[in-house]
Amino acid sequence: MNRQDSLSALKAQPEVSVLVIGGGVNGIGTFRDLAHQGIDVVLVEKGDFSGGASAGSSHMLHGGIRYLENGEFRLVSEALTERNLMLINAPHYAKPLPTTIPIFSWFSGLFNAPLKFFRLLEKPSERGAAVIKIGLIFYDWFARKHRVMPTHSLIGREAALQAYPGINRDIKCVARYYDAWMPYPERICLELVQDGAAANPSAHALNYVAATGMQDGAVTLRDELTGESFSVKPKLVINAAGPWIDFAMDALGKPSGFIGGTKGSHLILDHPDLFRACNGGEFFFENHDGRIVLILPYLDNKVMVGTTDIRITDPEQAVCTDDEIDYMLSLVSRVFPGFKVGREHIVFTFSGVRPLPASDKGYTGNVSRDHSIVTTEAGEGGLPFPVLSLVGGKWTTFRAFSQQSADAALQRLGKPRKISTENMALGGGKAYPTDTAAWVSALATETGLPESQVKTLFERYGTHAREVAGFMSDGEDSPLVHHPAYTRRELAYLTATEDVLRLDDVLLRRTLMAWFGGVTLALVEEVAEVVGGVLGWESAHRQSEIDRACALLHRKHRLTVK
Repeated sequence: MNRQDSLSALKAQPEVSVLVIGGGVNGIGTFRDLAHQGIDVVLVEKGDFSGGASAGSSHMLHGGIRYLENGEFRLVSEALTERNLMLINAPHYAKPLPTTIPIFSWFSGLFNAPLKFFRLLEKPSERGAAVIKIGLIFYDWFARKHRVMPTHSLIGREAALQAYPGINRDIKCVARYYDAWMPYPERICLELVQDGAAANPSAHALNYVAATGMQDGAVTLRDELTGESFSVKPKLVINAAGPWIDFAMDALGKPSGFIGGTKGSHLILDHPDLFRACNGGEFFFENHDGRIVLILPYLDNKVMVGTTDIRITDPEQAVCTDDEIDYMLSLVSRVFPGFKVGREHIVFTFSGVRPLPASDKGYTGNVSRDHSIVTTEAGEGGLPFPVLSLVGGKWTTFRAFSQQSADAALQRLGKPRKISTENMALGGGKAYPTDTAAWVSALATETGLPESQVKTLFERYGTHAREVAGFMSDGEDSPLVHHPAYTRRELAYLTATEDVLRLDDVLLRRTLMAWFGGVTLALVEEVAEVVGGVLGWESAHRQSEIDRACALLHRKHRLTVK
């Protein structure tokens, strides 16, 4: 069922069991779970799926080792279990990540850590080898369920200098352990949407549809493309708007103060020396101010650096500032003092707002990253239905949080759970081959595409590469002139099957074209020609999308397209 069919179905039958507001990972995960339980559920997202906070993360799937010193053992245990499940259920988009912690003292923080644990100290002191070792022992123990990666080790100074020649020679040793990361978080969200919609014809997920108000016991929705408004009458609303939760509650006529979001910004650098210095793994470390930051080799040849933690009230204003850029460029010297890293190396910036619970803590790092469901019962503020607001949460724990949210909804609806998502493969992780080379070779033979091209498609889409490759081989195709790593029919397939409605959907979320630099006006125009051809854009519409995309890339990501 396409978007127009879903809109028509809702206008014809506005009564639904559950309305989910917000198309980030927690809302989408809840939608997918409820769809698999046979519930008639509708998800609306005012922008594109995963276009907000879920796209602005550090791309980590991790337990949060630093949360141990806050005593958040339940969160760490849950996150590590979910990390391991993602590696099993989504092997195309969840990847093991060797992680190195450079350590500059042996015993620093040993006496401060207990004070931090018992809330007698707000900001931690520098963490030395002893504290980090204790933390990693606990981390390995919490990760024992569904274990898929090695446990930690400490590496002496000489061996560390040999493995990482550019590392700061002031280190005492390094700690090495494994976490995981996701190169394409936006595509994870998209596949969750597709999984839910495919599981249940009564499940509808709509991007570019905003919840704008209440009237006569119904929620007013607005199609952001046409401006048309219509209503749905849910029995239950799940407010999964992330940093926009309080804004959604305002729209429902019940003001709240649930969220105290903080902004995290990141840089993507084109710096081959720094990329090589990372030696295939992330550096996760404490900066001079106590902030935990990272340097991550990003896919084939770029480096991600982050992140900041700054309070913000309006998530629409989340952009990477000059001060944040200075901060992130300077933190590289903490680990790799010999490298010159400057603004000339930046090819992309991005910011996201963590949907943290409202808190009066002075040090933002102490605000819990755990999740909770805040219930506003029917009758409060005149609401005709209960609202479950999903506050907080980490990318890593989305499935567990979604399951908890779905269970809360099922209980109120008096419906049983039919199936668990715990061991449910995700999207292109279904029927994932153990011999990937043989799978790629067979598909290349079947479609007639070069094996190297099929390998790239498999890396991008997992086993969904079969459908993409089949479409590409079923007609005349050619590489994009201004980005030959993609072809015209590949983009046409994504546009036709993945709810693409705006040009930036393709540039930023269905692909990572904009993330790696080299975005020119000629490329934007070429992509617009392909996308517009599928969607039937007239020339004026196509030009407006080009202008909009260029303005957005400049405002949100500091890219000047010319």
